Amino acid sequence: MHTAPTLKHFAELKVKVDTPQEIGHAQHGQRRVIPITGGTVEGHGWSGKVLSGGADYQLILTPRMANLDAHYVLELDSGERIYVHNRAIRVAEPEITARLIKGEPVDPSEIYFRCSPTFETDSLSLKWICERMFIGTGIRRPDLVEMHFFEVL
Repeated sequence: MHTAPTLKHFAELKVKVDTPQEIGHAQHGQRRVIPITGGTVEGHGWSGKVLSGGADYQLILTPRMANLDAHYVLELDSGERIYVHNRAIRVAEPEITARLIKGEPVDPSEIYFRCSPTFETDSLSLKWICERMFIGTGIRRPDLVEMHFFEVL
C-alpha cells in the first residue's frame, strides 16, 4: 500500500520585481519578461538574499491562465549560491488576471498560484536539495512575489 507524500516547509522567499517588459501577443500567447531585482530567502537555520539579474519569463496563455518560468540565484549569508529554476502556473478569473497584468494589488485568495522549483548548488550543507522534489505556493504583489517552498517527502 502506498501512502500519499507529505510536505515539509523548506523556505520562504520574497522576490522583488521590476516593471514588466511587454513583448506583446506572440504566436503562443502574451509574452512578458519580469526582471528580478533582489529579495530575501529564509530557510530553517539559514538565510540569504535573492540576487538581481534573474527574470520571470511569463506567457499569458488565456485570459485566465499564465505559465511562469523564473530563473534566479540565491546567495546565502555564508556566501554559497543556489541557482533556482522555478516553473509555475497562475490561474484567476479574467478580470483578476487583467488587474495583475496592470500591476494592481489583488486578493491572493482569488488566484491559484503553484510552482515547482528545482535547484543547483555546490553548497555542502544544501547539496541534498538537488536530489529532492519541491512544490510551492505564491502570492503576486505589485512589486514583489512571496513564495513558500515545500520539500515533497
